[in-house]
Amino acid sequence: MEWTQLLVKTSMEAKEAVANLLMENGAGGLQEIETDEQAVELVTYFPAEQNLQELALELESKIKALTTFGLNPGQATVSLAQVDDASWQTAWEKYYHPTRLSRYLTVVPAWEDYQAGDDLEKLVYLNPGKAFGTGTHPTTRLTITAMETVMRGGETVIDVGTGSGVLAIVAKLLGAKSVLATDIDEEAIASAKTNLELNPQALPIELKVNNLLDGIEQRVDLILANILPEFLLPLMPQAYANLNEGGKVILSGIISEQKAKVVQALTTAGFELEASFKLGDWYGLVAQKPRKGE
Repeated sequence: MEWTQLLVKTSMEAKEAVANLLMENGAGGLQEIETDEQAVELVTYFPAEQNLQELALELESKIKALTTFGLNPGQATVSLAQVDDASWQTAWEKYYHPTRLSRYLTVVPAWEDYQAGDDLEKLVYLNPGKAFGTGTHPTTRLTITAMETVMRGGETVIDVGTGSGVLAIVAKLLGAKSVLATDIDEEAIASAKTNLELNPQALPIELKVNNLLDGIEQRVDLILANILPEFLLPLMPQAYANLNEGGKVILSGIISEQKAKVVQALTTAGFELEASFKLGDWYGLVAQKPRKGE
């Protein structure tokens, strides 16, 4: 299969803002290649049939405009290149290696021979797919940090916008009783299915093609959503309706400038904000559905 590689050259200073722009325009998985102490290349992939010429020009204009926010975007160039599956695989194998996400969790590329350092280290094996992520993005790390903080084992969980499936897998490794993982994109569900097969220790996990929580009526203890704020906002009332009393929602994918809007939406939906986690320019939030009488 043919793919289009989209490569952005920018500065380390503007890296997080550029990553946010890419995610807002459909990039799920990003390769990050540091070219020197000041510069970085961000790489993602789109299906070849998708016309990216206008998107590339628009992105380049927006990246250059970051100067109005006090950021130096560096070269601020966007380039496109056609690649096949073999070239794509070679690129991932060059830059994607085992990464410790937290004290107890390490994400490992499917092609790597890696041994856990001790009995407490849990391994998550991933084949990142063309657009669904390596599990190493700051928003994923923030979600996992929050999960390790709130999970005690035995929870029922829904992972909304599962992408690569990494959070669903982690939930089971942290002791979840059951996990439903949803995504609106059928290719994302196919990618997640591949990754679940790489992690039999985390099975079973239910996968479902679904738009947010539309039509889902089951009550659970924990809802995970590492997605863009434009999708987090309509999710809030759905999440509230699908949580047990005392249940919690963990949200990520929130750039600094959008945090206040997301917190306000949580409050409006009836949630109580419990905790906020920050990594770079990204935030993760934990909120609870109050118990009656509280």
